[in-house]
Amino acid sequence: MRPAPLPVAPGQESVWDYPRPPRVETTPELVAVTLGGLPVATTTDAVRVLETSHPPVYYLPFDAFEPGVLEGAVGASVCEFKGVASYVSVRVGDRLLSRVGWTYPRPLPGYEVLTDRVALYARDLRCTVDGEVVQPQAGEFYGGWITSRVVGPFKGSPGSRGW
Repeated sequence: MRPAPLPVAPGQESVWDYPRPPRVETTPELVAVTLGGLPVATTTDAVRVLETSHPPVYYLPFDAFEPGVLEGAVGASVCEFKGVASYVSVRVGDRLLSRVGWTYPRPLPGYEVLTDRVALYARDLRCTVDGEVVQPQAGEFYGGWITSRVVGPFKGSPGSRGW
């Protein structure tokens, strides 16, 4: 059963107004990612994937990442809309976060803009959007980033499996 959307204040978006299938849009926001205070990626060339009930998933271009930070990881998953995802790990110094991100090397039609971009789980990384530290979407599978710009309730929280 679909929950009631929370009220939206000026300048906010409700994830319940996002479409399904998801929409991809560019964003001029400054996106920065660090691990243990060290830089992982910085860009103003991210895209957001917006899907009903999910906070935005930010995809950063490969060239936004510090040299040598990204490493291929074992495994793949399938999205009915975007296609087959490959996983990546992030290495900064002696720290390795395994399967902390994913990419679509050959996305399905309509999602070609995701080629050569990486999305990251915010659980173990410090991710900011225009200086605001994001909160990770709940659940082990989802990779949305929650900021004050979006309101839910969000898929992934307890009791949301059937949404």
